Amino acid sequence: MRKFLTGYFRKEMKYIGGYLGCVGIFCAVLYLYNVSLDAVSYGAVLSGVLLAVRLLIDYIRYLRHYEELSAALAAIPYEVRELPRAEDAIEELYQEKVIVQHVHSAEMESKMRIGRQDMLDYYSLWVHQIKTPIAAIRLLLQSQENMELEERGSTAEEIEEQETVFLKNLKMELFKTEQYVDMVLSYLRMEEMSSDMVLQWYPLDEIVRQAVKKFSPLFIMKKIRLEYQKCETMVLTDEKWLVFVLGQLLSNALKYTAKGTITIYQEEGEYGRLVIKDTGIGISPEDLPRIFEKGFTGYNGRQHKKSTGIGLYLCKSICDKLNHGIAAESDIGKGTWIYLELKRRELTVE
Repeated sequence: MRKFLTGYFRKEMKYIGGYLGCVGIFCAVLYLYNVSLDAVSYGAVLSGVLLAVRLLIDYIRYLRHYEELSAALAAIPYEVRELPRAEDAIEELYQEKVIVQHVHSAEMESKMRIGRQDMLDYYSLWVHQIKTPIAAIRLLLQSQENMELEERGSTAEEIEEQETVFLKNLKMELFKTEQYVDMVLSYLRMEEMSSDMVLQWYPLDEIVRQAVKKFSPLFIMKKIRLEYQKCETMVLTDEKWLVFVLGQLLSNALKYTAKGTITIYQEEGEYGRLVIKDTGIGISPEDLPRIFEKGFTGYNGRQHKKSTGIGLYLCKSICDKLNHGIAAESDIGKGTWIYLELKRRELTVE
């Protein structure tokens, strides 16, 4: 309260000083004109009473204004109550700034809350997905132990065949685990991708071969044939992120292709689109417009329990940041075509 009173009188000091100055001038003038001192004193007392009344009323109003403003500001950042009417232009400006700052803070908090919820949802899904290959590896190891007990009566050829099947399945599950780990790391890094981006001119052929080489064991294990037509184009991109995008597209193609061929080629023209075509189960027409949405799994994901709804979303987000285009076409039962437009699109500043 003492601090409040000190602040109030400091604010009113200019008015009190002005009053005392005016009273002094009037007293001096009247004294010089030989006016009775009683009359001068009487006028000074009346003016002092009026000033005291004015200060008392103003103090009550000031106290009420202070309490309303304190209550409104105390509710921030949870809500913005109706602020008391501003006494002057300066206070009005401060109130406007407070409201703008609160709105900005609320928007940031909302984005952070949504981001945290998205992260929790994704991690929950990711943990569920990665449990599958880990459980499969555990079962494979257990089955291998059982086979070792039964191998005593088996021939050398049978033992070798059993070991080959075991290693093939084990490699498959380990590869899936690596894929899920790579996906979650890329998901975490994508928000600050700009600080990890190096744009240079690269031969498209080298980037495609990197992605294909990484998935070559999966092509062999699933006995899927690859047809690749060498690309002769140079592209301005980030090598690491584009390899990740191609890897996700190949992973999807292999996931939904039980047998057949995956074809990679570039359309005619200097900046023709890169096409990744598979002969898999395809995507239904009603799902096709939404396959790049976050968390969307569609009919195939629900039917085959293989989709996380994150892979294609990451591809679209990364392509947008690299200023590349991505699109898809599909025919149920015949396959899917993914188009990557790697030509740098013109950006217009509005």
